[in-house]
Amino acid sequence: MRPSVAKARGAIEFAAVTKRFPGGAIAVDALDLRIRAGSYVCLLGPSGCGKTTTLRLLAGHENPTSGDILLDDHPIVGLPPARRGTAMMFQSYALFPHLSVLDNVAFSLRMRGVGKSERHAKAAEALRLVELDSFAARLPAQLSGGQQQRVALARALVTNPATLLLDEPLSALDPFLRGRVRAELKRFQRELQISFVHVTHSQDEALALADLVVLMRAGRIEQQGTPEELFDRPRTAFVARFMGGHNVFALADGGQIAVRSDRTQIGAAGLPATVVGVEYTGTGFAVALAGTAGEEYSVALTEAALHARPVEPGQSVSLAWDQADIRPLADAAGPS
Repeated sequence: MRPSVAKARGAIEFAAVTKRFPGGAIAVDALDLRIRAGSYVCLLGPSGCGKTTTLRLLAGHENPTSGDILLDDHPIVGLPPARRGTAMMFQSYALFPHLSVLDNVAFSLRMRGVGKSERHAKAAEALRLVELDSFAARLPAQLSGGQQQRVALARALVTNPATLLLDEPLSALDPFLRGRVRAELKRFQRELQISFVHVTHSQDEALALADLVVLMRAGRIEQQGTPEELFDRPRTAFVARFMGGHNVFALADGGQIAVRSDRTQIGAAGLPATVVGVEYTGTGFAVALAGTAGEEYSVALTEAALHARPVEPGQSVSLAWDQADIRPLADAAGPS
């Protein structure tokens, strides 16, 4: 599982994939998506956007209504999950409480008829990868939450998949542990040189982990690109608002622009607004503001900037920005 020179695997292509459920609801709508081998991809978006259905289509737990899916240039629609070259790591670890860590990791190999000595050898290797080989004889109840997650990861990797599928894998962890496990996932992906496809509703996770962020809305891709591209160059108001850290301003001609919160200035002249609240963030302050028609804005200030020009709730201020910080948006002003 640790080849000295690993060839990247897990090139994925969705070609006009649609998933329509009984009753006519469309969960995924003519999806075209290419993922290069050895990528860390985050499918991001609000509940109901189609990201989990997309993952399940790739895993083989759902079949598309139309379209095709390829993995390393091989069509996989119609193949059972165990023959696709993918492995799924679910949000709930679903470890067997009565089995040892070693037997939990080896379980999928047992179901494939692999002999005991061979499956235990492969399970031990997977546990070494996640640095839990000394815990092989323990039961799941004797492990911490983070250790249980690494067991689940080892169980998914033991079949040597070309692609690992992760369904909100960090949502059950506390913030401190979430950061540690996030770093481990990225390290494992780089070492193994396989694609990780990770479903999340957390912008922070996507920004920290992904080589490619795919932001979905109503079964379609709203925007895809590197984390920097989505955050710094949103194409629509939906992207700017969902990724966070931006203000969306309507223009007189009906267009819209986005300006990052840390590039929006509170000054003497500009767009009128009222301070709603001031919140300490640990690295500075977030100032919440309301426009004259109730629009919600936010300005990120350093401690030095706030102390130099204090603001407080109820205060009337003006918002301004530099021309270089404007990001024109493709959609017109109105509901997003």
